[in-house]
Amino acid sequence: MGLISFLKDKFSKKKTEDIDAYSEGMSKSRQNFSNKLNSLSKKYHKVNQDYFEELEEILIESDVGVKLTLKIIDEVLEESKKKHITDAEEINEILINHMFSGYMEKGETATDVRFVNNGPTVLLVVGVNGVGKTTTIAKLANRYLKQGKSVLLVAGDTFRAGATEQLQIWADRLGINIVKGDYNSDPSSVAYDGMIKAKKDNVDLVIVDVAGRLQTKQYLMDELSKMKRVIGKVIPEAPHETFLIIDATTGQNGVVQAKAFAEVTSLTGVVITKMDGTSKGGIILAIRDELGVPVRFIGLGEKMEDLKEFDLDSYIYGLCVEK
Repeated sequence: MGLISFLKDKFSKKKTEDIDAYSEGMSKSRQNFSNKLNSLSKKYHKVNQDYFEELEEILIESDVGVKLTLKIIDEVLEESKKKHITDAEEINEILINHMFSGYMEKGETATDVRFVNNGPTVLLVVGVNGVGKTTTIAKLANRYLKQGKSVLLVAGDTFRAGATEQLQIWADRLGINIVKGDYNSDPSSVAYDGMIKAKKDNVDLVIVDVAGRLQTKQYLMDELSKMKRVIGKVIPEAPHETFLIIDATTGQNGVVQAKAFAEVTSLTGVVITKMDGTSKGGIILAIRDELGVPVRFIGLGEKMEDLKEFDLDSYIYGLCVEK
């Protein structure tokens, strides 16, 4: 049984709210990928060089990335030749198997925040302006509040005008505390105050908003290094997690951002926002291939509940199974 057949069988037996969210949230990406893939198999009953060239175009247009696309195509060609497979539909099954086995081969696939046993768990959240960082922080806070965790927000992005005010609005809506400083104040000082309060109040999760000034990489690196040192002095071994927020609609520019952030800090996870707004759902595979770190969460809509733990099976189903 091929992977797609397996997933169809799996989800037909047990439909969940999450799989419905994936199917709906990835409808644009599915039209761009799955529909084109199925049209290609109908166009070519037996594969040839033209078929593989068109297949390559479909992957690149889905934002899988040129490097990863060429790697996948080479693997599919090798397997099809070895097994003497020329049927286009069978080739498509092989393609999908290789696309997603590569994700698993890149290492750990953790999704949820990994909470420490003792003391507050500290999560740094980084990303450039406009990717939905503030909203994602609010959605993460809401998620763990519903799980009975206590959450504290720390407004460490003191550089961007309005960043602290936006985070304050979300803190008020969620009914949680926020630690903040003045505009252009030292982010590490704000982080220090946040850690002191987190320990004093015995908070479960501290989410620290961090400025994302990629145009000054050295400054960002220095700022993050200082912030981490300050946090670690108050809460040993913190920060425990560092999530990068990427906007799916930015396409390959999002991959460039991811690589740049990976150069200045140790990322433990990626959160992909606005997946429902893009037709190029392959960006997840491209970022995983470039960074090796797992995608922890995926944004499939605007509601608070639309930030879902990333599930590879649901993602494949949402991207590849025609409705």
